[in-house]
Amino acid sequence: MSPTPPHRAIKFLRWFCREDFIEEVEGDLIEIFEMQFEDSPKKARRKFYWSVLKYFRTEFIKVFSNQNSNYLTMQRHNLKLTIRSFLKYRSQFLINLIGLSTAIAAVLFIYLWVNDELGMDKFHQKDEQLFQIYSNHSDAAGISTWKGVPGLLKDELETVPEVESSTVYTDTHDFTLSSNDSYFRALGKFADSSFFDVFSYQLLSGGNKNPLKDESTIIISESLAQKLFGSTDVIGKNITWHFWEKQKEVFVSGVMKNTPITSSDQFDFIMSWEFYHDMIEYKQWGNYYARIVVAINNPANQQQAASTIDKIFKENAQTEKVTLFLKKYSDQYLFGNYENGKEAGGRIEYVRLFSIVAFFILFIACINFINLSTAKASQRTKEISVKKTLGASRPSLINQHLTESVLISVASMFLALGLVWVLLPQFNLVAGKALSFAFTWPFALTAISVVVFVGLIAGSYPALYLSSFDPIALLKGKLAKGKGEVRGRQVLVVIQFALSIILIVAVIVVQGQMNFLQNKNLGYDRDNILYFEREGKILENSETVINEIKQVKGVEGAALSGFIIGGGNSTGGVDWEGKTEEDQIQFWEIKAGTGMLELMGMEMAAGREFTEEFSADSASVIINETALEAMGMEDPIGKTITHYTGEKKIVGVVKDFNLISLHTKIEPMIILYNPKETHFVIAKLAKGNEAQTIQGIEEVYKKINPGYVFKPQFLDQDYEALYKAEQRVSGLAKYFSALAILISCLGLFGLSAFTLERRTKEIGIRKVLGAGQFNILYLLSGDFTKMILIGILISLPVSYYLADQWLANFAFHISLSWWIFALAGVSALAVAWLTVSIQTIKASNTNPVDSLKDE
Repeated sequence: MSPTPPHRAIKFLRWFCREDFIEEVEGDLIEIFEMQFEDSPKKARRKFYWSVLKYFRTEFIKVFSNQNSNYLTMQRHNLKLTIRSFLKYRSQFLINLIGLSTAIAAVLFIYLWVNDELGMDKFHQKDEQLFQIYSNHSDAAGISTWKGVPGLLKDELETVPEVESSTVYTDTHDFTLSSNDSYFRALGKFADSSFFDVFSYQLLSGGNKNPLKDESTIIISESLAQKLFGSTDVIGKNITWHFWEKQKEVFVSGVMKNTPITSSDQFDFIMSWEFYHDMIEYKQWGNYYARIVVAINNPANQQQAASTIDKIFKENAQTEKVTLFLKKYSDQYLFGNYENGKEAGGRIEYVRLFSIVAFFILFIACINFINLSTAKASQRTKEISVKKTLGASRPSLINQHLTESVLISVASMFLALGLVWVLLPQFNLVAGKALSFAFTWPFALTAISVVVFVGLIAGSYPALYLSSFDPIALLKGKLAKGKGEVRGRQVLVVIQFALSIILIVAVIVVQGQMNFLQNKNLGYDRDNILYFEREGKILENSETVINEIKQVKGVEGAALSGFIIGGGNSTGGVDWEGKTEEDQIQFWEIKAGTGMLELMGMEMAAGREFTEEFSADSASVIINETALEAMGMEDPIGKTITHYTGEKKIVGVVKDFNLISLHTKIEPMIILYNPKETHFVIAKLAKGNEAQTIQGIEEVYKKINPGYVFKPQFLDQDYEALYKAEQRVSGLAKYFSALAILISCLGLFGLSAFTLERRTKEIGIRKVLGAGQFNILYLLSGDFTKMILIGILISLPVSYYLADQWLANFAFHISLSWWIFALAGVSALAVAWLTVSIQTIKASNTNPVDSLKDE
């Protein structure tokens, strides 16, 4: 590909740049472009456009010859006429101003949200080069995609020529840290010494070349440093890390800036990978405990690098059932979903959805402007005819009307900016964001683009329509009122309400699915189940803790558990009699103590739960119904399976329950009796006085585990967190859909008011001839009702298709019943009737004598 700069950018530069600058500026820009082109052609082109725009300043813009000496005079005249028009037709002006400003405010909110989503993880300097290694695992159920890869792979990456650098690390976890007998909870991870070379997390102090090489080092954030020591000058100070029965005394080797809010990975500290790796018992090529990110020397070599890495893995792991591949690091936030080993969207779907919603809302507001402008045309016929008679050309009239639309668009933008500034804190609460309102270049360009778009789209048709009138016919009072004009407005109203109904259906479906998720029987009781991590002295006094918690008033039961909503560990290391090579299955793995299943309300399909009566339960397992079906066993109770830790006897089959999100179907599961390795103590609380009960449990915790932070969590809150994105989308969708309906009704209100104004005498005559209020109401509402009904018919198949596509992301979901679409249609119709009725009732109550008077 030859390094040719974008033609349009060059053309634009030559058009505006002064002749004494153009040669030097163009030469410099092309020279820089050619150097950047070698690294990234796409990036070079984007930067070239941006560089040209930066020269669009007063000192570089040439003086254009004024071909029309009266141009500025005409523009001033048009501005005066526009302001007079606004003052004369106040109701039309206010309806357009409110509708457009509200729509633009919604667009700006969506822009801020979308821009934040698209910018996630883009702050790394090597963003274009960073790729995470993923693994695809094939088994009898299909292909599952994991972020995990063998930690042993890291050392082998030095032989891959395309890999410039790499880092290995763990997921973020909530740990306990202590210093000077003070205990804190903080989010942390383990990483190797190249972590800060690959990623752009900024070190404030202690930034030597290998800040994590020593196993006893820790790097903490400035906020954690303030929390632990009240200062950021903490290099060399000691901290003790605690997890389960392990603890490690480390010293601070660096302080880093707080993790940027644009990072999808939020953490407070990092410890040495070497220390973590020494704790791993199964350092094997079949253990996928690591996360590895590589920096490719050239992004174009991604496939070649992936092929080489996968080849290295297969040679060491001796398996063909697992394939490694590369995914751009900053893409995984938006494109995080996989189906059968293939990328299947993710949060990008919501980015696209709200981008479409923004266009819908803006388009609906533009329709209001077009409808009201063309409907009010008869009030401006004399003005237009006089101008045409005096020699005004059609382009000058078009220019005048476009000036009006652009000016109202500018006024709406300023009002919208005020709305955004005032409502942004509330929007952040609903969206779960920390968006800020700053006049950056991208934001300014977006605002200008919206103003131009609204001004031209909303103003073009009215300008062309009004400037096309015949002046002689206008002066004779013969304004053409053909079916085409009326039908055009009707089509726009139909489109307007069709879009609004699609948004209403979206709200009903999303809210219905959210209610379904909250109320579905998951196969276990998640209400009033509290749990906390076992650590410190709790580990060696677990039985005492359980017994004392059971004595707390309001506690219905307690047990040891390894259950965690959202998953946990999985394994393919399970064999059974009759298993074939095609039967390779991944099992979710849960470790449990006695009474866990009963406490959580899980039901047994066969056999029994773990109990203290059976001393041999240490070699026992319970499987779920899906695992039983996958293994093809009949009468499994008492049969033996081979787990990677040894032979286990099946003592029970538990009914299927949803361990992870309802986006995913229920998968095979194995529950091991291993109370010593369970990570949590769980307790079932009675309803009522929960706060007092929690306080009682905390007293037990602090008595046995002094100093440690008691941090209880609840299963129902963990479950809700699985659908945080959907809940926020649901909240935003409600607001934006209500806004679309409001803007549509605002336009309908103005249009109905004008329609009634034109039919005032007709209404008076009908009343004189005996027509009642209901007859008048029926007559005037009929046309609008037909338009809305057509809009409903158009929107139904579209909304059904979109809703069906969204629900397909869930393995368990509501059905699309007829009442959903009926409710959306009736709601739109009812709101429209209410809007029109306000005007029609007022018109029907007017005295016919006043209506029939001449002007």
